[in-house]
Amino acid sequence: MSSERAELVERVLGGSRALSTETVMFHTAIAEQRGLSVVESKVTDYLARFGPQTPKALSRLAGLAPASITALIDRLESKGIVTRKPHPEDRRKVLIEIDGAAMASAAPLWDHLVKSVREACEKYADSELEAVLKFLADATAITHESTQMITQGDR
Repeated sequence: MSSERAELVERVLGGSRALSTETVMFHTAIAEQRGLSVVESKVTDYLARFGPQTPKALSRLAGLAPASITALIDRLESKGIVTRKPHPEDRRKVLIEIDGAAMASAAPLWDHLVKSVREACEKYADSELEAVLKFLADATAITHESTQMITQGDR
């Protein structure tokens, strides 16, 4: 690897680290505003992005033990953030669903970030945005895999 390429890779790693830290701090601020822990807030994000999930599926997504996810769901339900619904195909199971009103009440907290990212995207050509999207998908998958390795003891 050339020294220029190695320097670029190091800058990507440094930029990713900085973005990660700022993202965690942003999500911590949102969670605090909503009276949630960061983990509770991120589990609601899984529900917002992927739709209703069984507790087992949420446990896998979040890398949390089943008992931990059950306690977390109980807390979210008591705060009016999620509801338990009967599974439409298996009456022994339940689906955890995010409450639409709770989601809507959190939306204004995202306004500045979403508006600013949209504006930032205007600076880039479509091909550059495609490269950013590819990198984000790769980085997301790597981060998820790394989380799974840590939480499942596969270091």
